[in-house]
Formats: sequence, structure tokens, C-alpha cells
Amino acid sequence: MDRRDFNRRVLLGGAVAATSLSAASEAAAGSTGPVRTPPDGGRVRRIKLYAEALADGRMGYGLEKGAATVPGPLIELNEGDTLHIELENTMDVPASLHVHGLDYEISSDGTRASGSDVAPGATRTYTWRTHTPGRREDGTWRAGSAGYWHYHDHVVGTEHGTEGILKGLYGPVIVRRRGDVLPDATHTIVFNGLTINNRPAHEGPHFEATVGDRVEFVMITHGAPYHTFHLHGHRWADNRTGLLAGPHDPSRVIDNKIVGPADSFGFQVIAGEGVGAGAWMYHCHVQSHADMGMVGLFLVKEPDGTVPGYDPHAPHPSHEPLHKH
Repeated sequence: MDRRDFNRRVLLGGAVAATSLSAASEAAAGSTGPVRTPPDGGRVRRIKLYAEALADGRMGYGLEKGAATVPGPLIELNEGDTLHIELENTMDVPASLHVHGLDYEISSDGTRASGSDVAPGATRTYTWRTHTPGRREDGTWRAGSAGYWHYHDHVVGTEHGTEGILKGLYGPVIVRRRGDVLPDATHTIVFNGLTINNRPAHEGPHFEATVGDRVEFVMITHGAPYHTFHLHGHRWADNRTGLLAGPHDPSRVIDNKIVGPADSFGFQVIAGEGVGAGAWMYHCHVQSHADMGMVGLFLVKEPDGTVPGYDPHAPHPSHEPLHKH
């Protein structure tokens, strides 16, 4: 079985973020070892999700009853895979599951209009398919499914799931292509309205790595406002993978990207590459949004586990930068 088997990669996120970690023995490989790539797709997989009301008024998806999180679990597939998801709705209102970027029949659309929502206490199986790129019969090219996508409710509150999304019914989906580079860890950041991962202002989640780790971020936007996602000290290619394919790849290298409702993208960085360890800020670069608390930290540690200049007992950062970049 491949070391990055589906059951180990589709994991619960913590209460503050959807985070997927590879095996501990792999975590120290960083950028110095050979890159790892996914297996060929084509497998049929099955999981069960639960839609649940949380004690703090939020809602979430989870892989086990009583363990829902915001964001929901990371779902990771390879091009050619088919996934059957049984959704059990434990809430007292109808809920659903709608995915972006993948193939599905109308019965798996997750909307009231298609009759594919789930009544309170009921279950429903949604089927998502993926495909590889290829040429159509008319000679034009069909793109594959690979990319950074997301899923969310589409019925709670309104027929567009506005209340469900606002309260946390969303999660990340990654579809890999053969040859894609696999990270040591994957973290999800969701700008939802004026929150990050539905956390209070100035309490955005922190993500940890050690210098040299290959770290992947999935960035999703929900709600009404437009944002700009910025990561201090690190940059990525503005393409499907966030990585340059070679010295002649024309993709722009960026560290700031405009994002609107239902946008999603992802990228990989080598933690601290060229800049070293530190408490590197990420935030919305719309100044008023940053001032209102849309900010968190990418904590890049030295090999001994320390983060230069970082005091974990200090107040959470506001809009003031901790490092120049």
C-alpha cells in the first residue's frame, strides 16, 4: 500500500483548521530528500461524513459522529478516482454536500432544486468522479480534474446554503495528477466573511513547520467580501500546483493573490527557504480587514524547535508585521 494511502490522507482537521499530516517518519524529509508523488488514480473509494451542529453555534462536517470540525476534513484524490460519500445529517435542518471542480450527476449536486439534499436524521450517498486530461472527439483538449477545490453545504438557511457556509459547513478537496509533488504537511485557510476558519477576530490559526519542510496551503474564500491573501517571507507560482515546472515556466511568482467568494487555490513552499525561521505572518492585505483581525502566523521553527523572536505568551498579532519581507 502506498505510504500516502487515502485513509491516512483524508484526516480530521483540528478545531481551528483542516490539516493533513504525512507519517511522522516522513516529516523530516523536507526539501533535501527526493520528492514523492501520488500513485496512479483509478480507485473507487468510500467514506462517511456527518453534518453536525456544534456547541458554539457553528456547524461542521466530520468523519466520525461527534467530531465535526471547521473547516471539515481534507479530502484528497488522484485523477481517475471515484469517491462515494455517505452523508448523515445529524442536525434538525436539511443539509447537503456540494463540490466544486469534480464530476458528478445531478443526483449528487447537493441542492434543493435537484432534490439531492439530506433531511434531518437521514443519509444520502454522493458520488464524485475525477478524470485525467485528454483530447475530445472533436480534437479540442479537455482539462483534467487536478486542482485545489472545495465542498460546502448548499441548503442551510437559503437554497444557496448561505447560513450553512456562514456557520462552517465547508472543507477542502485536492485532486492530484500523476507526477505532482506531495508535501510533508497540508494546511487549510478559509477566509469566510471577515473570519479565518470561523475563528474570532485576531485569533486566526497558527501553522507550524521546521525549516526545510515542504508545506502546502489550501486557500478558500467564502462569504460576501473580496480579500487579498498574503504570506510573509514566502512566495509561490500562480498556476495549478503553485510550483514552477522548470526554468522556463512562464508562471508569475507571487506572494499576494486576490480572492473572491468560492475561489480556491493552493501552493507549496519550503518553510524558511531563503529567509530562515521565524513567526511569519499571513493575512488579508485589504488593510481594513487586517486591522479587524484577519491574521495568523506561519511558525517556522529551527531544528531545535525554537522560533526566533517569537513569544507564544505574547498577545495575538494584529495588523503590525512581525518581520520584514
